[in-house]
Amino acid sequence: MTTINSHTSLRRRALVALAIASSLPAALAQAPTNPNLNAQLLVGARQGDMAQIERLLAQGAAPNSRNRLGKTSLLIASEKGNDALAARMIAAGADVNQASVEGVTPLMAASYGGHAAVVKRLLAAGAKTDPLDRMNKPAIVYAAALGHAAVLDLLLGSGIDVNAGYEHQLTPLMWAAGQGQTDAVTLLLARGARPEARDDRGQTALEMARGAGHAAVAQLLAGVH
Repeated sequence: MTTINSHTSLRRRALVALAIASSLPAALAQAPTNPNLNAQLLVGARQGDMAQIERLLAQGAAPNSRNRLGKTSLLIASEKGNDALAARMIAAGADVNQASVEGVTPLMAASYGGHAAVVKRLLAAGAKTDPLDRMNKPAIVYAAALGHAAVLDLLLGSGIDVNAGYEHQLTPLMWAAGQGQTDAVTLLLARGARPEARDDRGQTALEMARGAGHAAVAQLLAGVH
């Protein structure tokens, strides 16, 4: 693979993996303590029904119960950007790093969706930034590729190396440039991203932006060379 553009099929598959839950039926692979309560908890999370969540937790529903996709109520809240629900599940003892069967953590889901408030809450609760999903991508790659500058700022503030290379040695700047995300590119450059860095095929972020036809981003990157 040579450019960000050539990674499009991988990116689409990864984004589908993150987005798929909302279209599938409820999961019932629950903890054995009280499977009915646990199943209802997941339904309440999908519906954003805080009253039902409170009732079920009080009755003993397990905060880390998961559906057949491996998603907890906290992961569902993170996907939907429901900060109130995320806060309640964390307070109830939900594992902020519990991943789905696709390897998607709550932080990845919130970063993909651009839900900065949830990202901030997860980081404060100890969410790890380095896990990779089954597409070998961490939270920051989704934030960069989708242009979520506010989320990028939070992730970088947690100590992530702005110039770290992930699969194929693609940096967050390369992902943002290849997807034409001007705001994300601007932020990454301001935070010290190196435009001269090259992926495993020798291409820079500028070359990726040009190859994908993102003139504004290419002009921005050309100005810092």
